[in-house]
Amino acid sequence: MTESDLPVAELTPGRWGDPSQVVELPAAALDALKHLGIQRPGATGAPAGVGGGAPGAETPRAAEGPGASAPAGAADRPELTGPQLAFLASVVGSEHVTSDLGSRWAHTRGYSTTDLLRFRAGDASDMPDAVVYPASHDEVAALLAGCAEHDLAVVPYSGGTSVVGGLAPTGRFITVDLRRLDQLVDLDEISRTATLQAGLRGPAAEHLLAERGYTLGHFPQSYEGASIGGYAAARSSGQSSAGYGRFDQMVVGLTLATPRGTIELGRAPMSAAGPDLRQLILGSEGAFGIITSVVVRIRPRPTERHFEGWRFESFDAGLTAVRRLAQDGPLPTVLRLSDEIETAVNLADPDVLGGGSGGVLAIIGFDGPYNQATADVLTAAGGENLGEGPGETWRTGRYRAPYLRDPLLDEGALVETLETAAFWSRIPALKTAVTEALVDALSATPPLVLCHISHVYETGASLYFTVICAQSDDPVEQWLTAKYAANHAIADAGGTITHHHGVGTDHRTAYHAEIGSLAVEALQAVKHTLDPDGVLNPGILI
Repeated sequence: MTESDLPVAELTPGRWGDPSQVVELPAAALDALKHLGIQRPGATGAPAGVGGGAPGAETPRAAEGPGASAPAGAADRPELTGPQLAFLASVVGSEHVTSDLGSRWAHTRGYSTTDLLRFRAGDASDMPDAVVYPASHDEVAALLAGCAEHDLAVVPYSGGTSVVGGLAPTGRFITVDLRRLDQLVDLDEISRTATLQAGLRGPAAEHLLAERGYTLGHFPQSYEGASIGGYAAARSSGQSSAGYGRFDQMVVGLTLATPRGTIELGRAPMSAAGPDLRQLILGSEGAFGIITSVVVRIRPRPTERHFEGWRFESFDAGLTAVRRLAQDGPLPTVLRLSDEIETAVNLADPDVLGGGSGGVLAIIGFDGPYNQATADVLTAAGGENLGEGPGETWRTGRYRAPYLRDPLLDEGALVETLETAAFWSRIPALKTAVTEALVDALSATPPLVLCHISHVYETGASLYFTVICAQSDDPVEQWLTAKYAANHAIADAGGTITHHHGVGTDHRTAYHAEIGSLAVEALQAVKHTLDPDGVLNPGILI
């Protein structure tokens, strides 16, 4: 199976992925949780708040709605006035405006662990007042033009997979769901570009391109649920970034709807005509406007693929090998390196938890013919070729890992991720600093901290951490405390606050400290020009 064969997952609030794909933890994983002091909710001695509710709280009853189920205690009433609803209906049609409880609940927050814990606790805050489904760029533009007059703040929504508070602005708001903008508008086979609408989900985009013999080559872990617009708005990076690049490197043009009008960018692949405004919009997370379509670079779909595992004695040894490939080549399409703990845990295949012969695991993958020169570099750096088995296990289990979080939460574990990036010379100290900060902050519930590198550049790389420990009585506050400590460690060690998750509300303070007050003022000036009334994603990014 390839990524273009995967279906779009219709996500539901509170649990990741396709609801029909139920994942059970293997016995080895359950045994490991016991060693971490993790007990299933309701077990003797388990903290009262385990599982995400307040101490002593019962699981909230659900009320059925068209989009999802929501707590029966949430107010089942639209908070919009008649004129506001009439305005929205006048733009998209009344059948494309919903204010029922289920639809609003289905568009509440994203998929961070704290989001899921709040869902489990029946927290109905951050719920939009209505959900609007435009079908074209013109309808999006008309919505934004009238929202200020009607006192409506707007949150753009397509896949809804944010893990940094990108869908939880300050104050009341409506959600503009772009799912009806789901077309492959144009494919230029001479230039090898495709124009994709923002609401097109990742698997659907790959399927449409595959029918014409092409691929985008962008496969983030959120791939089953994420969308083209979200990729652009958050500067997404996928597992094949070593070969295809980040999503912002793929974009050569885009169309942006703002309250003041439309901006179209990308007359040519590169230009010296002033600053590249495409890069100003990419990563702006809906604060400057709503991206309605992008023009992206595409490549012929590979006719063969090869994945294999390599063993190194230590993370430092593997790091040297990975850096050599990143700086001197030849790079494979996929290049990642797990540290000792992540290698032992093996999230791609938890049935063999704790197996293997020690050391660390690197995965390389090729879209196209196998390149022996890459293998020669790894061998010269002390690597041992483990063959295709570990590589194929990782490839086929790649999208299984996010499904493990829900059963882990069910068992009383707190599990969450964070990521950063830095120059090569800072990577070892950064990894140590973040790990120590997390261990210290979670000392009352000693954590397991896993780490890997999965995105590399000539000058540096990303670090991706997974944290697992027992939930405290207040697991939301428990994680916020740990994340605060990790953020400070990242800043002090010279890393960036995020490599590909984005800023949202969770990283806003750290982002402002990273870029400085003058740069923040410059971004605020851009927002004031494009969104003078501040209706777009208030509190997100800036």
